[in-house]
Amino acid sequence: MLVAGLSCSSNDNANDPELIVGKEQLSFGKGESTQKFAIKTNVDWQVSSSEAWCILSPMSGSAGTHQIEVSVTANSDTDSRTSTITVNAGGIVEQVVIKQSATELLKLTQTEYGISADGGLVTVEYEVSFEPQITISDSWIRETTASRAVSTGTLSLEVEANGTMLERTGTIIFVVGELTETVTLIQAAQDVYIDADATDMHSDALVLAQKMGIGWNLGNSLEACSGVDSASETAWGNPAVSKGMIDAVKAAGFNTVRIPCAWSGYIEDQSTYRIKDSWLARVKEVVDYCVDNDMYAIINIHWDGGWLENNPFYDKQEEVNEKQEALWKQIAVYFRDYDEHLLFAGTNEVHADYGTPTSEYIEVQHSYNQTFVDVVRSTGGRNAYRNLIVQAYNTNITYAVDYLEMPDDPMTDRLMAEVHYYDPYEFCLDESSNKYLWGSQRYSGTNLVTWGNEDWADEAFGMMKTHFTDKGIPVVIGEYGAILRTSPSEAVEARNYYLNYVTRAMLRNGCVPVYWDNGGTGNYGFGLFNRDTYEEVHPDAIKAIMDN
Repeated sequence: MLVAGLSCSSNDNANDPELIVGKEQLSFGKGESTQKFAIKTNVDWQVSSSEAWCILSPMSGSAGTHQIEVSVTANSDTDSRTSTITVNAGGIVEQVVIKQSATELLKLTQTEYGISADGGLVTVEYEVSFEPQITISDSWIRETTASRAVSTGTLSLEVEANGTMLERTGTIIFVVGELTETVTLIQAAQDVYIDADATDMHSDALVLAQKMGIGWNLGNSLEACSGVDSASETAWGNPAVSKGMIDAVKAAGFNTVRIPCAWSGYIEDQSTYRIKDSWLARVKEVVDYCVDNDMYAIINIHWDGGWLENNPFYDKQEEVNEKQEALWKQIAVYFRDYDEHLLFAGTNEVHADYGTPTSEYIEVQHSYNQTFVDVVRSTGGRNAYRNLIVQAYNTNITYAVDYLEMPDDPMTDRLMAEVHYYDPYEFCLDESSNKYLWGSQRYSGTNLVTWGNEDWADEAFGMMKTHFTDKGIPVVIGEYGAILRTSPSEAVEARNYYLNYVTRAMLRNGCVPVYWDNGGTGNYGFGLFNRDTYEEVHPDAIKAIMDN
């Protein structure tokens, strides 16, 4: 507060001029605006502004207390500006400084830069009204600018080499007042391709399918997860997989192990989908249990929280394919040196619902298959020749016949198709059903299923032969089986008859049967082995499968 000309004594002349000014400074933003300040005087007064853009009202008056209104026009300049208000009361002069900020200016010459995997220097040119605030998103981008210029300047950046096989994106955010601009740096991934290598990759799909024999699923283990962001091999009640378990499967006569896998819960960097090395090593350990037994192993991307499996939609297609590509590139490179005993399966049961698929669902689901094939082949080495398995929509046999189109593949005769078989539902999966008998050639009565008996099994796998195997595309029945009903005894017999008959029908039509085992060996379970002791809990069921 400014005080001028005040009396020191009551005896002083009452007419001596006095002036009190309420403000020394007013600050305005860049836009048109109004503020006020007060004056108090005992004489006539006048105010004036040094700049035309600063308008005062009133500009004069008599003794008393008054509010002076200060109005400024918008400042369209990129420089701030100042006006001085002069208050004169009986020869006493005081001043109020008016400051108005500039209109912000923020222009970038370029907002996106492509960077090679080797890294290097990047120069971002900018024009600003005052010094910008700059935020760099990642530690692999480092600012080397000595000082940040006001007006026209450059930001110098050093980008580290990208030693990963995944493309990565970083951002540099400029802020000037209320203005924000973002520069995006997209750095290429390390080139993972190596020359194609046919060593020990002799078998095309049809030949390999004959070698694979009868398979078994390591279900509810490596794919066990509580959601997209977490996973644990033992989350669904089975013990950690051991070599002894796989040895027992081999001893029982199985020659192929399908290893359903989850990956999302083991991603350590969501921006690049980088998989933890420890999880890749664990999957490899289980694959080695199989390959060391001279068995064939299949690894896939299973349910995995549903990010892939539940999204055959246009609005998810780009996002899902990006993740599909990133995961399979890592998986393919990590397992690239395995010979033909290892197969990759791109997805699992991709579906929106269980009804007839729309053209959208089919188109998007097919794109997931194509992405899988493209990225595996792009890694070269033995992956150039590896036999790959692609899935029908929801792995449904009828939908395979009606809709499955095999992906384009630069390698000839190295693709297999996958379907699953749990027909009829009432017998195979429905715990509440009283239809515990299967096989109209053997059983009758109210407990016999009304459809899906021997005639349907023959027809279904016959369609697989006609539409795929006879055209050079073998079919993997990636899952099949029926729940165990422990009573009555006739139910157990019917289940064994089912397992024997459908396995034979698959083999007779050139398919690869892979029995679904989820580990549970009690009532309504699919398990054949005790996974702690490796004992054959249901040798009768194993015999039914193997007697073919």
